[in-house]
Amino acid sequence: MSENSLQDLDRQLVELLGKRIALLGRSNPNELSEDSTIEPSELQKAGVPAFVWRNVATSCTAALARSPLTTEGEPSRRIAIVGGKGMMGRFFQERFETAGHEVRLLGRTDWDDAETLLGDVDLALISVPIDRTLDIVRDTAKYLSPTTVLADITSIKAPIVETMLDAHSGPVVGLHPMFGPGVESFLSQKVAICPGREPEAWQWLVELMDRDGGDLVYCTPEEHDRMMVTIQAIRHFSTFGLGVFLADENIDIGRSLDLSSPIYRMSIDMVSRLFGQDASLYADIMLANAERRDAIARLAETFTRLAKLVRTKDRQELIEAFHQATSTFGDETERAVRESDRLIDAMSVLLAADRVVQRQTPPQP
Repeated sequence: MSENSLQDLDRQLVELLGKRIALLGRSNPNELSEDSTIEPSELQKAGVPAFVWRNVATSCTAALARSPLTTEGEPSRRIAIVGGKGMMGRFFQERFETAGHEVRLLGRTDWDDAETLLGDVDLALISVPIDRTLDIVRDTAKYLSPTTVLADITSIKAPIVETMLDAHSGPVVGLHPMFGPGVESFLSQKVAICPGREPEAWQWLVELMDRDGGDLVYCTPEEHDRMMVTIQAIRHFSTFGLGVFLADENIDIGRSLDLSSPIYRMSIDMVSRLFGQDASLYADIMLANAERRDAIARLAETFTRLAKLVRTKDRQELIEAFHQATSTFGDETERAVRESDRLIDAMSVLLAADRVVQRQTPPQP
């Protein structure tokens, strides 16, 4: 098949998928949980593997989680992103501009123009490293109108929200996007929302993220910070520690992947992903407050205790520790198996496609 005919067929597929998504949007909600409306025999006859159709059907249903970012009659707003030249700032800039809003960026060298950049905005969004956030909040608030929404996207909320409320008399909301650079939209991305003041003034911001498929979770700043000890500090330290251990052991990561299962590969991908990003960001997350530092120390003590059981070959105590942990997870284990099975399936598909491409790519001279 020629390149042009393949491109023509792809365009037809895109058109058909668009029609399928539109039809799904008008379907009975009970029908949306079905992976397939095609019998396996029909797939086999057409030479289409079941996993291809399953992924297509699931993706079409997932597309219903998003709506157009712009709505008829919604005004264009002026938004300033303080620290917007970083990776997360650029993500928000792209989503805001796609929604038809005017975005201004205020970086380190732009404070001489702060009055012009901030004086008439509808939203000032703080997107700077944790250790600079409190000072930047105070500096930014000096230039804001009482009607301007002041928000931040820092991973610690209680002291930040408190400082925003003290420094600014107008609307305040604390946000924490639970994702890093690399995503293209808010689709299925968690965003913690910590209300501060005058929620009606920043409701449009919440609705924008919701239309883009965001998974929005309301919580108090205090609850957020308690949960982040586990969700961020403990998790990042565990990943960081494994990476440092593998480096100290001089493990050949590439060769280990040659001999591994897809689930091992996903684990190593998470480790490699961390070390491909900003070291100072993760150091700040782990060191942010005493609660996080103390929890990390307790995790290290747990590893030491378990390592001692391994060293002394105490099989029964290891099994007992396993069962005690199992009771904590409860029914979540069933959900985890179901979701991880789908992830393994997706990883297997990706690896198979990569192998096909590699086989068809001519060797370099």
